[in-house]
Amino acid sequence: MHLYRYFGDRRFYRTALTVALPIMIQNGITNFVAMLDNIMVGRVGTVQMTGVSIANTLLFVFTLAIFGAVSGAGIFGAQFYGKGDMEGVRHAFRFKLLECAGILVLGVCVYLVFGRDLMVLYLKGEGEQTNIDQSLRYGMSYLRIMLLGLPAFAIAMCYAGTLREAGQTIPPMAAGLVAVGVNFVFNWLLIFGKLGLPELGSDGAAIATVISRYVEAAIVVFWSHRHPGKAPYFQGAWRSMRIPRRLAGQIARRGAPLILNETLWALGQALLLQCYSLRSFVVVSSVNIASTLGNVCNVAFMAMGASIGILVGQLLGAGKTEEAKDTDRKLIVFTELTCLIFGGIMAGVSGVFPHIYNTEAEIRTLASKFILINAALMPIHAYANGAYFTLRSGGKTVVTFLFDSVFTCLVVAPVAYVLSRFTSLPIVWLFLCCQGLELIKCFVGYGMIRSGVWIQNIVKEEF
Repeated sequence: MHLYRYFGDRRFYRTALTVALPIMIQNGITNFVAMLDNIMVGRVGTVQMTGVSIANTLLFVFTLAIFGAVSGAGIFGAQFYGKGDMEGVRHAFRFKLLECAGILVLGVCVYLVFGRDLMVLYLKGEGEQTNIDQSLRYGMSYLRIMLLGLPAFAIAMCYAGTLREAGQTIPPMAAGLVAVGVNFVFNWLLIFGKLGLPELGSDGAAIATVISRYVEAAIVVFWSHRHPGKAPYFQGAWRSMRIPRRLAGQIARRGAPLILNETLWALGQALLLQCYSLRSFVVVSSVNIASTLGNVCNVAFMAMGASIGILVGQLLGAGKTEEAKDTDRKLIVFTELTCLIFGGIMAGVSGVFPHIYNTEAEIRTLASKFILINAALMPIHAYANGAYFTLRSGGKTVVTFLFDSVFTCLVVAPVAYVLSRFTSLPIVWLFLCCQGLELIKCFVGYGMIRSGVWIQNIVKEEF
């Protein structure tokens, strides 16, 4: 066994980090500010935090549906850019816009019509009825305000995704940094009513988020069209929404499983939280606290996964098969080593972090245990994530659909459903059993990567 197969030279890591670090910094600061947002709401009280947590769980489904739409066309965007076909990148961008517009309309309609009924599903555990009613009221108010920011979020995702596929990771990062700064300032002003502004609690957090999303969209759109030399694929992108029929068909065919995958995976995660919530009213808040810290620490492997999709996708589009295989292997090893560090950090603060929240001792104790479990399982989740992006880089979206969301919906969700409803298994063991099922995906992903089923150039034809 030769170490050079698993470790790159200085130039390799410089290239990888050039792509990964801006994504990691942007996502890290975004999640850090979201954590501060969460803490601020948590300082107001448990019922507001619970309502906001449930609303964000529902909105997470929309977020991942948009991510899936952008990612599906993004596979073609990355490979077109690797091929040097700017018109192809432009077509992929247009496809993102059209697809995201459809998801936006559908999502807003679903939340307006069924939002209340969906939120009630998470408020069936043991707890005082007064607290449950208040959480529902706060959650619905937060959800309605957040709907105003969804158009800006969709547009920003379309532009930022295209820029990253072409290696322009700094502009989306800069836009994200400004946006999270705006979000943090308005959170402080509106949640607590500073500088003469009204004290709005969780509604203030929603308003701050909406403002920040429009700021982010404005910055990334302005930069993209003001720098034609660095982003030539945006020039003329809005003159027409025409996309070659055969290319549109290919993107739709390969992208549909990815959208379905992200949406079903998010639904599976939402169902998982609903199963946890049946144990007690306090579980939602405990999982929320643990997830908030986990989201900050998970940026390492999430950014590396995105880097795998971009760098390996570009190499496949350029026809460099062996280099793509070598790059993928080294990036996954690098990801695992990085997660050992971040997992250790999570474990180290597990006993301290929950005490920042103004909540009950029972919630803090549960949250600490959930954080420890997430820290121990981080390398497992990281490998599964790396395998997912490897398969996706070659356009194997049907395979990723089976690998990711089908596994969640047919394995994880049913196990959680059965254990939560037909056993008296304590919540900590229930959480560990469900989260630990990710290990199965690691074995499956390892076999798929070794088989080379993902190696494919999907843009070698002319459209």
